[in-house]
Order: sequence, then structure tokens, then C-alpha cells
Amino acid sequence: MTDLPYLDAATLRRLVPVARAVDLLEDALRDGLDPEDTPRRPIVELPAGQLLLMPAAAGRYAGLKAVSVAPGNPARGLPRIQGTYLLLDGDTLAPLAALDGVALTDVRTPAVSALAVRHLAAPDARDLVVFGSGPQAWGHVAALREVRPIDRVTVVGRDPARAEALAAHCRDGGLKAEAVAAPAADAVMAAVSRADLVVCCTTARAPLFPGHLPRDGATVVAVGSHEPDARELDGSLIARATVVVEARSTALAEAGDVIVPIRHGTITTGHLAGNLAELIAGRLEPGPGPRVFKSTGMAWEDLVVAATAYEAWHAAKG
Repeated sequence: MTDLPYLDAATLRRLVPVARAVDLLEDALRDGLDPEDTPRRPIVELPAGQLLLMPAAAGRYAGLKAVSVAPGNPARGLPRIQGTYLLLDGDTLAPLAALDGVALTDVRTPAVSALAVRHLAAPDARDLVVFGSGPQAWGHVAALREVRPIDRVTVVGRDPARAEALAAHCRDGGLKAEAVAAPAADAVMAAVSRADLVVCCTTARAPLFPGHLPRDGATVVAVGSHEPDARELDGSLIARATVVVEARSTALAEAGDVIVPIRHGTITTGHLAGNLAELIAGRLEPGPGPRVFKSTGMAWEDLVVAATAYEAWHAAKG
């Protein structure tokens, strides 16, 4: 353990760029990885927040991500989310490497969303609305540009300075971009109504916009919540959309965006069109309304990216 290599954020991003991560996740699903087989993650409530433990095993590797969520940390000048990933040999369970857990999440989450968008969104989808102004928001802009010809971005955020900073970052990357400080109802409604893609990367616990706003054929991605009582999308959108999730079992346990409408009788469990593996395999066709991809984040995604990063590091080491 004393010689266990540590792959920091910069190393991880260099070894597995987001475009590569999208392809890795698709390859894993095409090769037969079943998201429904991934172990459920324990979520442990602590006085300061939550501890999430995310185990997975596939092929030659196993792994565990431990992530802490401390809502009071930003006021202390500390990260809200912190974490570490431990990669293990699949046969012996001997530790192979540790990785920056937050950086791993920052790579795989937008990559999973981009993979879903690759198979759900119109090929010419260009107009993107992003709710949120943190690392996941920028990560999703970068990832979606790898799979669709994004040229316009509207950033919706509660903090005007942070929203404008992200919009400026987008402009520096060659995009037309503007910031909207929520809640600016008219501007938000106009942006969502015209958008080809809407991505929600927030800590919101209630819907961010009325469900009638996304037009038919638009694709909406929600990644911000992993709790059964928290949601970014309202039930009317879920009811009129083709809904794809990473895994049905996980969504029905953790995804408030679908659990709350089921609880209210707006939809049934049968409304879920399919999981990500079924989408990749072409076993479902989007209906006439909007398309929704609801992600809670799963341990198999971490494992796929972490294993590839380790193999690339090991090969470079010689």
C-alpha cells in the first residue's frame, strides 16, 4: 500500500479525455456490461452530510469510490464534494491504484450524458441550455460538443457572477453564449422553449422549469440529484417524454425525477422506455415528445474510466 500510485486530476484528464470516455462507456455496454447488475451504493447519513460508497466489478478489475457530500463546506471555502477511488485487481482484490474521486466523477458524468445524447438527440442539435455554473456544467458543455455541433449556450445560474464566468468560458471556446441569472422567468422560458438540448447540473430539490417548455424532439438531461425526494424536472415533462435511465433498478431507488411522478400517479414504472444499454443497442425508439435522460451516476461508469486510466498510466510507465 505504501507504493500505491495516485492518479491526480490532471493525470486522469490527460489519460482519459472526455471524448475517449464516451467511447469507452459505449464499448463497455456493447461488450455486454449490464448496468442492472451494478451493486447498489450505500448512502450513509452523517452529521455533516452524506457518505456515498460506490462498488463495482467487471472483467479484470474491481473498484470502490468513496465520496463525501458536505453542504456546509462552501461557506468554509471548502469543496462540497470530495472523494477518492480505489482500483483493485479483479481476481485477487489487491489494490492497484488510487485516483482523484472528484476528477473521476467530473469526467465520467458528462461522458455518460454525452453518450445518451449521441443516441437520443437530433443530429443537428446546436442550441444548449445549461442549468448550473459549476464544474459539471462546463464539463457537459465540453462533452456535448464532442457528439453534437453545439454553437449556442445559455447558462442559467443562481449566482450571476458564476453564470457569466461560465458563459465567458464558453465564448472563449468559440461559442455564442449568454448568462441568465435565475430566476429570470421570461428569459429562462424563452431559452428552454427554443433549445435543442437542456442539461440540468444543479443541487435543486424542486423542478427548475415548467414541464411544458421543452419542445417535441428536444433532449433534456438531468444529472444533479441522486435522492428519491429531490428532482430537477417536473412530472408533466416526464409524462410526455421518452425517458431513458442508466438502470431501471437504480432509477426506481434513487431518481426523484421519476420516483416523485410515480408516487403522485403521474406515470407508472412502465413509463420508463429503457436503460442506457438498451438505448445503445437500438432496442428503443424515441416517441414524438421530448427525450429525457435521467442519470444518478453509477459505479460501473467509474470503474470503466478508472481502469482505462490505470492501464494508460501503467503502459506509459513502461
